[in-house]
Amino acid sequence: MNIRQQKGQINMDHAKVEIANNGVNVAALLNARKALEEAPAAAHFTWRAECSWLDGVHSRSVIKDFHGLGEEQTRKTAFAVEADHPEVFAASDSAPTPVEIVLSALGSCLMAGVASVAQNRGVQLHSAKAIVEGDMDLYGILGIDADVRNGFSAVRVRFEIDADGTPDEIAGIVAQAQRRSAVFDLITNPTNVVVTVA
Repeated sequence: MNIRQQKGQINMDHAKVEIANNGVNVAALLNARKALEEAPAAAHFTWRAECSWLDGVHSRSVIKDFHGLGEEQTRKTAFAVEADHPEVFAASDSAPTPVEIVLSALGSCLMAGVASVAQNRGVQLHSAKAIVEGDMDLYGILGIDADVRNGFSAVRVRFEIDADGTPDEIAGIVAQAQRRSAVFDLITNPTNVVVTVA
């Protein structure tokens, strides 16, 4: 089944979806889900980022191509994400640190879920903000104490949402967004990572 051909062909059973306009095409998402259930191999995606050193600890990652729906895909625009360190680390402070980019990714992923779930449940968003914080002890990455991990010891996400829904409905939307978040899963579960040198 061709997912592209299926787009927009499902009649929504949930009329309530039409009440909200959060800018999410839920019909297309549900349509894609149905098509992928019938073509599971197409659901296997490989995302890519190519990172190049610029100077010091400043780098630039370019994101353009990925594999999905059974074939190579190319975006119409290449996206660049730069990373650096602040001056307190004797760096140029030209961009956020990699760990701040991870926090941004978590917030962005959860926010996409909030908008999508709210749309699907017919809840109109007026504003939504996620404040994401991560605690880190530098004794780990600086090699001062081998018992201190390099990464976050704790991450906190606090949502501030103004929407046409009860507090319980909004909490349910956030909970569902968390359950379906790829980045939340990446941060909270071990992933097999292989590093090689060409």
